[in-house]
Amino acid sequence: MDKKRVCIVGAGVSGLAACKHLLDRGFQPEVFEADRIVGGVWAHTPASTRLQAPKHGYQFSDFPWPETVTEIFPDHTQVLEYIESYARRFDLLRHVRFGERVVAIEYVGVDEEEMEVWELWGGTGGAFGGGRGAWHVTVQHHDGPIEVHIMNFVILCIGRSSGLPNIPTFPKNEGPEIFNGKVIHSMDYSNMDSTAAAELIKGKRIVIIGYLRSALDLASDCANINGLEHPCTMIIRTKRWNIARLEAWGIPFKYLYFNRFSELLLHKPGEGLMLSILATMLSPLRWIFSKFVESYLMKTLPLKRHGMIPEYSFFEGIIVGLYGGFPVNFCDKVENGRIILKPSKTFKFCKFGVLAEGETEPIEADLVIYGTGYNGDQKIRDIFVSPWFQTIVARTEDAIIPLYRECIHPQIPQLAIIGYSDSILNLYTSEMKARWLACFLDDGFILPSRKDMEKNISEWDKFFKKYSYRRSCISSVHTWYNDQLCKDMGCNPRRKKGFFTDLFIPYGPSDYAA
Repeated sequence: MDKKRVCIVGAGVSGLAACKHLLDRGFQPEVFEADRIVGGVWAHTPASTRLQAPKHGYQFSDFPWPETVTEIFPDHTQVLEYIESYARRFDLLRHVRFGERVVAIEYVGVDEEEMEVWELWGGTGGAFGGGRGAWHVTVQHHDGPIEVHIMNFVILCIGRSSGLPNIPTFPKNEGPEIFNGKVIHSMDYSNMDSTAAAELIKGKRIVIIGYLRSALDLASDCANINGLEHPCTMIIRTKRWNIARLEAWGIPFKYLYFNRFSELLLHKPGEGLMLSILATMLSPLRWIFSKFVESYLMKTLPLKRHGMIPEYSFFEGIIVGLYGGFPVNFCDKVENGRIILKPSKTFKFCKFGVLAEGETEPIEADLVIYGTGYNGDQKIRDIFVSPWFQTIVARTEDAIIPLYRECIHPQIPQLAIIGYSDSILNLYTSEMKARWLACFLDDGFILPSRKDMEKNISEWDKFFKKYSYRRSCISSVHTWYNDQLCKDMGCNPRRKKGFFTDLFIPYGPSDYAA
């Protein structure tokens, strides 16, 4: 094998998985990590953060959790230790350049006019094109110096849930500039050590904007520290089907939504006529499953009492991945008044706090924390030097990144993105992509024509638009998606023994162990 220079941007779970599988194929990748430790989003989290998927589903296929971790949902320190142990076990740390932030990448050697008319990805359909082009990767060290590295292939593993906060905008005189208190984003809070974070919260009247994972963890932290003396208020612009347990009426969600049978209920990209007919025939089960789960949530959670019943079905929440798991005892904290839920589609700042929609009296606050997520699409745009790449990497009409196999942009050569698409089992989803990509870089297969890749992306677009308003969440079809990767790599996608086992028992990381 000719020695090709491959770099990975980011040492979270996606970056580490990519590094490990490239090493297995004989490559010597360089991993640039801006932080001083591995772990990505797990390196900096609120104190209340725990894994929201069962640990057996959130693990690397060849590295099970240690027996000493007995919890089904380990806390953030245990997750970080697991990730660090994986890096040590496979000797990945010697390939990671800590404290080195990639600030820009530029493709050099082929002009954009030629790239626009290529019929095959990179001109040849292979990983490294014809050898004419290369990426110039600009890296800034933590102490200031800047270096440019020339790479034959770049893998972006920078994630969607970090780095560039999503900050709400306001009309003049309605934003935080008129507020007497302090306003931060959940990222700022997560980057503090536990002592500093506790000091920031202690004794303050706090308003949190949001109602998904980071917002729930923040509210739980505030309630733990301040109790009834200073209740935490959550401004909830969109009500969510957040859950306390991954089951309904004793039946785990994985048997309702995350096995091959549940995927038969959906019209999937490239499924063929028979599967399409079957999906139409079975579609009423989607409604039945959804009502079954909703009845349980309505019975066991105080949704109606607090005006928190979502305007969409549980099925729609599952399909787009917009649901979260409540931190430990979260609903008890709501019931005893330590957390106050305030549904309000809009809000604005005033001198002494936040004014919710339709209210005349403000919610008084000393500190407002945005739990409003991140601009992952913009973060990826910003890393490119080329205005053309910035334009095509994420389509402005729907602000998504069109990726073949959720990894490859048809028009951007010698580059892959891992960790952009969402999944409840995102660790092993990222690992499957890393394995697929390593096989591709090792000449295991070539990509289809650019036209065929764009057709495939269009089919996935139709799937997402049919069932949701948010692209790139593959939770509901992750086994079908993994089937496509397995076929590309020339391995059998049917990993279980027996027809009924394969149909009804959910797939997990251990099924894809080499």
